[in-house]
Amino acid sequence: MGCNPTEEITISLTWDAYDSQGWEQFSSTVHHELIHAWQYHEFGEADHGRTFTRWTDRRDTSRHCERFKAPNWWVICTECGGRLARYQRSKVVKHPEKYSCGDCGGSLRVEEATE
Repeated sequence: MGCNPTEEITISLTWDAYDSQGWEQFSSTVHHELIHAWQYHEFGEADHGRTFTRWTDRRDTSRHCERFKAPNWWVICTECGGRLARYQRSKVVKHPEKYSCGDCGGSLRVEEATE
């Protein structure tokens, strides 16, 4: 089920994030992203579901990274109102109708961020 072991998985980190967050928060972000890379390697996709939570609990790492810049889009659940920041034009940003809220299963819509 995992991806091809020769396929590259890239994690991009910025100095702006490090400067904004400091070492402790930034190192937590690195752990967070490494868990996503492992998920993608093993399962071909990454999310903040049960597998992710299990590993963040084991690694004493936050489920959510601290924002250091404004997102480009918000993915919003039409049922519970949950909001997820998106910085790149990801699959869920392009086609929210193909996805559902991870918390309640509701439909998603996308709004361009204003600030």
